[in-house]
Amino acid sequence: MERNVLDGRKRSNISIGCEVEIVQKHHQRTGELTEGFVSRILTKSANHPHGIKVQLETGEVGRVKNVIEEES
Repeated sequence: MERNVLDGRKRSNISIGCEVEIVQKHHQRTGELTEGFVSRILTKSANHPHGIKVQLETGEVGRVKNVIEEES
C-alpha cells in the first residue's frame, strides 16, 4: 500500500477520523512527530502557517505536519 501525504496547514485536508502526524507543543524544538487519528479539529481558520491544531483520539493535542492517506 502506498501512502499519500497532504499538507497539514490546510484545514480542508483534515477531517475527523483521518490519520495524521502532529507535533506536540513540548516537541516543537525537536520536531518529534506523533501519529494518530483526529477526534477534534481545534483551529477555526482555513489555513495556519504552523499547521492546523487538532486533538487525537488519545487526547494528545498538536499541530498537523502531515495528513496520511492510504492508497490501495
